[in-house]
Amino acid sequence: MFDYIIVGGGSAGCVLANRLSADPAVRVCLLEAGPADSSPFIRVPLGIVGLMMSKKLNWQYFTEPQQQLGGRRLFWPRGKTLGGSSSTNAMIYTRGNRADYDHWAALGNPGWGFDDVLPLFLRSEHHEDGASPLHGSGGPLNVAPLRSPNVLSRAFIDAAMQAGFPFNADFNGPEQEGVNCYEVTQKNGERWSAARAYLHPALARPNLTVLTGALAERVLFDGKRATGVAYRRGGTVASIAASREVLLAGGAINSPQLLMLSGIGEPQELARHGIALRHALPGVGRNLQDHLDVLVVQRCRLPVSLGLSLRTLPAQVKRLYDYIVHRSGALTSNSAEAGGFVKSRAQQELPDIQFHFTPARLDGHARTLRSAAFTLWGHGYALHACPLRPASRGRITLRSADPAAAPLIDPNYLSERADLEAMIDCVRAARRVLAAAPFDPFRGAEIFPGSEVQSDAEIEAFIRRKAETIYHPVGTCKMGADPMAVVDHRLKVHGVEGLRVIDASIMPTLIAGNTNAPTMMIAEKGADMILSTLGAAHQDAAVAAPQH
Repeated sequence: MFDYIIVGGGSAGCVLANRLSADPAVRVCLLEAGPADSSPFIRVPLGIVGLMMSKKLNWQYFTEPQQQLGGRRLFWPRGKTLGGSSSTNAMIYTRGNRADYDHWAALGNPGWGFDDVLPLFLRSEHHEDGASPLHGSGGPLNVAPLRSPNVLSRAFIDAAMQAGFPFNADFNGPEQEGVNCYEVTQKNGERWSAARAYLHPALARPNLTVLTGALAERVLFDGKRATGVAYRRGGTVASIAASREVLLAGGAINSPQLLMLSGIGEPQELARHGIALRHALPGVGRNLQDHLDVLVVQRCRLPVSLGLSLRTLPAQVKRLYDYIVHRSGALTSNSAEAGGFVKSRAQQELPDIQFHFTPARLDGHARTLRSAAFTLWGHGYALHACPLRPASRGRITLRSADPAAAPLIDPNYLSERADLEAMIDCVRAARRVLAAAPFDPFRGAEIFPGSEVQSDAEIEAFIRRKAETIYHPVGTCKMGADPMAVVDHRLKVHGVEGLRVIDASIMPTLIAGNTNAPTMMIAEKGADMILSTLGAAHQDAAVAAPQH
């Protein structure tokens, strides 16, 4: 028997486990389907390339065939280990735009405006440059500048400025617009995931139990009240009870999947798989949003990129030495070193494009031996560009009633024509940057899209052939009060008791930027909501106790 069961040991789950177990009277159990985060590929920042190929540490999901992308099934990597995707991502620390959170509040979610959530970002953060009105100091999540940015990343910043985009000293400062190197969740040149920041310091607490290799199969109920979780571990099915609440923190894919497996969702969808209806909630799995991304890739004439070549093989020994001895050099790279938030047109009120610059050739996520070889062997650089506020909406549905079966993922990319037009703007903006003079000493032939691709129609065909996710799925258990909302503004699942969803799936709209820091903020806020309820319960119990 536990007070709280947390399902999912990713970015949100690690925050919840730490904050809730800080009270020694509260018993907490964290279930994680993947293994512990002990792989050196996790700790070494540039190990991200190996993590893409790992079947042990990566769920390696694929979407359903995408009608607007030539019927392709897109690869969706998600972390499958303690720390979740914070243990496998590019470690970029951005919060999004102030307007994103104010929009959430305007949609009927009180307490979620930017001024409401900023204190939670600050509490979470230890900014190595110190505290300020927009940065925290002393929090568990270490935020640092890149230790050894590549010379090509500096060229990107100079080129973007020459192309007309402003410099920004701090993407999380007063203004989001501009270009620079990203700040990263690293400490001493190592990845600083949610697991290292939040979970590892709490593991010695006797009131916190962490079970890895534990796949949640369904939430258990007594009527409409969640009372526990059934899970499979090592071939054995077991169950644990929660006296207070069950907290789903599986992310935009796994949280809606578990709700449906537990009988909460659209009735016809559940009936199709023979799942008894517990509560009809048609929004479960709907409202899926993601940033679709396009790459412009260039050969580099000088051997200065992160790639390998015969000329640079001797230098690899120094790279390894620099990392082992000084925690510096190329191995501290997060791969997506620089970037920014820019406007496709001057009259835009807010930035509508995000850049991620990689000082290496890149194709196919480096997820196969062939694409990894393309990325690692030979010199080049790549500029990602994605529209920040896509209009297309997809959904997560069940493949079967088997909890071990991956759900059906249909992001429905480019179903809205405006998204395709925005992607064309992205390609043109990226090319404008890469054509600027600071790249003159480095620029070789354009690999993708290729110099023959120039007209809107040709760029459109390229996008349909090559666009990929930039790893920001959200929204499938959205927060709100409308008929398609899954949780209320206190993250409680509508229509049942003792059950909350606390992860990126609750975002009603996709924030304009990377989603990892906002996900941890959501968990900080969720923990505060739970603890305030717990405090009120303790107070009520004290008042009701007989006086002597």
